[in-house]
Amino acid sequence: MIELDEIDRALLRALAQDASQSAGALGRALGLSQPAAWRRIRRLRESGVLRGTRLDLDAQALGFGVTVFLGIKLATKGRVGLEDFERAVQAIPEVQTVEHVLGAYDYRLRVVARDISDFERVLRRRVMSLPGVGNIDANVLLSEERRPGPI
Repeated sequence: MIELDEIDRALLRALAQDASQSAGALGRALGLSQPAAWRRIRRLRESGVLRGTRLDLDAQALGFGVTVFLGIKLATKGRVGLEDFERAVQAIPEVQTVEHVLGAYDYRLRVVARDISDFERVLRRRVMSLPGVGNIDANVLLSEERRPGPI
């Protein structure tokens, strides 16, 4: 585990807001030179604190107006059942995230659809036909606030 000082934390907060900022711009904002900011970013990447760079696509702007979280309880358990389910769910493009969880359900999926009828189509034709699916619980997303995380 890497020791983070306040400058590291400020750098991570700034990158969480906009990861496309240059080391020079980050350095100016934090009172560092460009090389010093770059060295800190490199150290954070090498230590594994920073992993990759992602684009945040706006699902609404892309025509996906509905997001639904599905809780899925598998009817069949065991290593083969889990692997079959995971392999099959990865082939569904509307499924944005797959989380293997502990609790009332075995998996939590984040599914996007154009509208409710499109979601029903995805649910009936794709999700309900996945291997091992037992019970399904759905929660429609009304609003979302994203936070950068515990920095």
